[in-house]
Amino acid sequence: MLFNSHPFLFVFLPVVLSGCFILANRRARLVVPWLVGASIVFYGWWDWRHVPLLIGSIAFNYLAGERIARRGGGACIRNRWLLAAAVAANLGLLGYFKYAGFVAANATALLDLGWHFDAIVLPLGISFFTFTQIAYLVDVYRDPVHYRFIHYALFVTYFPHLIAGPILHHREMMPQFTNERRYRLDLENVAAGLSLLAIGLFKKTVLADGIAPHAAPVFDGASQGYAPGVLEAWAAALAFGLQLYFDFSAYSDMAVGLSKMFGISLPVNFESPYKATSIIEFWRRWHITLARFLRQYLYFALGGSRRATVRRYTNLLVTMLLGGLWHGAAWTFVAWGAFHGALLMINHAWRDLRARLSGGPSWLKRIEVAIGAAITFVAVFVGWVLFRADDLPSAVTILRGMAGLNGTSIPPPWLMQIAAAARWLVEQDWGLPITLRRWIFTHVATIDSQVPRGLTEAGNAGVLISKAQLLWIGGLLLIAWFAPNTRQIMAHTQAFISAAAARPTVPALMWRLDRGWAIATALLLVTGLMSMSGISEFLYFQF
Repeated sequence: MLFNSHPFLFVFLPVVLSGCFILANRRARLVVPWLVGASIVFYGWWDWRHVPLLIGSIAFNYLAGERIARRGGGACIRNRWLLAAAVAANLGLLGYFKYAGFVAANATALLDLGWHFDAIVLPLGISFFTFTQIAYLVDVYRDPVHYRFIHYALFVTYFPHLIAGPILHHREMMPQFTNERRYRLDLENVAAGLSLLAIGLFKKTVLADGIAPHAAPVFDGASQGYAPGVLEAWAAALAFGLQLYFDFSAYSDMAVGLSKMFGISLPVNFESPYKATSIIEFWRRWHITLARFLRQYLYFALGGSRRATVRRYTNLLVTMLLGGLWHGAAWTFVAWGAFHGALLMINHAWRDLRARLSGGPSWLKRIEVAIGAAITFVAVFVGWVLFRADDLPSAVTILRGMAGLNGTSIPPPWLMQIAAAARWLVEQDWGLPITLRRWIFTHVATIDSQVPRGLTEAGNAGVLISKAQLLWIGGLLLIAWFAPNTRQIMAHTQAFISAAAARPTVPALMWRLDRGWAIATALLLVTGLMSMSGISEFLYFQF
């Protein structure tokens, strides 16, 4: 079930919310079972065949965690083998559904083994609920803790996070789930959650879905042999990067907003990553809970930064390689992970070098920050090409275009606009010298000769870039760079779990329970609902 669907918004959410508030006032002990049942319905809406898989995974991991806890966690040597077996079982399940076909296809191509796997339907959210439970098992091993099964089941299945995150940590969530008073009707919680839901819905259906048609043509064309020029390639990369930004930001906002209605806070998972001034900072802002998981349960397990420099950088690279592979079973994701691993290695090396150098004047530091922000922005969007491309050859084709190796000619739509502007300039009675008029006419004729006959901008909306695409890119970049994020706007609502205080924003934009925000929420909801058309999945549903 999609957050941006009519069944969810007009049936599922009102029923579940009403049931929660009624039970909280009459039989509070039934609230958690109610939410578990609702979350399973939410998950099974897409494909009921995978519900037993989800329930089986929950039961297995709960029993394994309880066994580890009863034995005293790491104090018992046998628990090490139990933990290893449980983690291996989780990874094996994930590996079968997500990577079996990928491994078989590559092994067949490389070794001519003749392996064949029928198409395996990937269960929704399997990457997220698998990582959530692996983290739980490791934590119980390190510090034994006991929970009731029903609370653990809610921890895993809680529908606002189940499909695309954030990846939850039991120590952040269990105290909330076990506090029955949190589920009681609180008008401020409902209002704040509804505002976040409205902001997220607007981002998804208006902004992300609005720019999506401008991102696809070049990527689709590259997979069919089209070699875009420098302007087309950069426009496509920027369009996709902005689509992904607002799509993921929308899901994160809607997840937090939905949870806030029930009185539950979720961890921050997205915080203006395109404002980052380094790749290290980017990963502290983009998919924050995934970065936390990779750092705490993989990077540190490999030795983290406690080893020699070479080992430290190797750990970084391995962590990001596996992080890239987590996103999908394709060499493009492996390349994307390796690319970011290399960027993090360079970034850490630069920081180590900079720490050994003198501080320098403040103006030099400001220049360094500005240069770092520009390099980070370009590097991230280069990486998005690997993330989005259908295969590595397509990615190379677009990257060549971005580097200008496919040509730097001006696309026909731009030529048409330039010619029209030149004609308009000549037609104005501004007393232009006759020599200048003739020069303009000559060049307009030259431009016209370069535009294919019968070509119009509307008819050229396929691969080549258009004025509308540039307007979308420019507008969304301004929002990503200069608008406050939702954690800043909702700073006083405690909707987000975060150790750091939200950066200050314009006081007039901060959320409050008043008429102005009620009107703004209504407008955002109406606009978002009116822009819903067909099925538009969130991009992170694929992972």
